[in-house]
Amino acid sequence: MSTVRSSRLTRGARRTAASACLLLAASGAAWLVRDAVALPRPTDVLAAPLGTAPGTAVRRAASVCDPLLAAVGLGAALAVRRRAATAPGALLSLAAAAALLRLPLLWAPGADGSDGALAAWARATALAELLLAAALFAVVAAGRRPVPDPLAGVAAAYGVVQEAPRYGTRSGAPGSPYRRPAAALAVLLGAAALTLAAGELYALRRLGADGYRAALLGAAAASGSALRPPPHWTAAALAVLAAAAAVAALRRAPWARPAALTAGLLLLGHGGARLDDAVRTGALGRLAALPGTAQIGLAAAVLVALAGLGALLVAALPGLPDATAGARPPEAYGDGPDAARPRHAPPPPSARPPGW
Repeated sequence: MSTVRSSRLTRGARRTAASACLLLAASGAAWLVRDAVALPRPTDVLAAPLGTAPGTAVRRAASVCDPLLAAVGLGAALAVRRRAATAPGALLSLAAAAALLRLPLLWAPGADGSDGALAAWARATALAELLLAAALFAVVAAGRRPVPDPLAGVAAAYGVVQEAPRYGTRSGAPGSPYRRPAAALAVLLGAAALTLAAGELYALRRLGADGYRAALLGAAAASGSALRPPPHWTAAALAVLAAAAAVAALRRAPWARPAALTAGLLLLGHGGARLDDAVRTGALGRLAALPGTAQIGLAAAVLVALAGLGALLVAALPGLPDATAGARPPEAYGDGPDAARPRHAPPPPSARPPGW
């Protein structure tokens, strides 16, 4: 038996992974339902996704990341259910996104002492989702089936015939992107990662090392949602996810497309939330009067949102098919009835070996 691992998960691994994905999706949906019940109007869930509802003192729990992570969790569960070749990549991208976005919530919410009950529930949610992310990492690491040796069942060593790939079949792992979509994903995600990284480097220069560390690891503001990570942490985490997906696209890895889908969805939500906040505060209407740094920030938000949307559209294209699907197993003398000669096999030797 070969030690190479395939992209197919065992039955137990599929059940565990699907359950973890559904629990992650249900967690985000539950907090959205809580906000719809707690806010004066259920439609306020769609308004002001980064803070309190307009005209109320009710603190929101869900952030813009929660519905996005819920959508990624449902997509990963569907990929596992369909036994897709990209299922391990979808699980890895979901686990990485959940781990990066939930980690600061272990110390961030409620650090100012306000709304302690909500902060405690937010911290418990973050801890539970981190455990689920660790379970997904373990499932992908240990739950994949070993690839059997295709020649293990061949009865003889002479006259072995293995079917060649079909004409026009492109080389590559099943589910990996084609060359042009892979290049487009690398450009889009790389541009988004560089934009976010440049913003964080500017913040580091402006705040200094100590100030930036406090902003990166500090508590969310009292007006922010309880599950919202610190803004600088969010930008840095999205830059890491986008850069990793861009590298995977350059290598045309099997997990490049699900990683690009996850990163693109989060980038679109991040940039769209920033633009939505600018529209609500009126900053977009008086763009010419804003300082240069604010104009550059809005331009960066537009670039990140467009890059995320483009990555979503490109990553949704189908990947390489499985070239081995439907292929006949290798054949040799002695495999068929009455030791029939395999198709396209050479004739038997004139001096036949002992035991022929």
